[in-house]
Amino acid sequence: MVKKSPDLFLSITAFVLYIVGGFGIFGGIALIAIMGEQDLFGWGSAKTIGYLLICTGVCFSIIGVLFLRLVRNRTNTLLSQSSASKENP
Repeated sequence: MVKKSPDLFLSITAFVLYIVGGFGIFGGIALIAIMGEQDLFGWGSAKTIGYLLICTGVCFSIIGVLFLRLVRNRTNTLLSQSSASKENP
């Protein structure tokens, strides 16, 4: 029976967080540069929302990178364990 590991799910989640963080960062920069002090749908000025997007985008990108490191370390450990078990029958 094949044992399922959550590594694929974690790696997809990490990649999505990293991409969403990048969109947030560049979206925030665009709001600050293009919209400036205009009101944005009654939520506040575009500059304020832009700064919020930049900060949350940076946080998402950092979390994505940390998840990627976690998945890489887990898969390296699993690969080394499986190769060690194959060498010693």
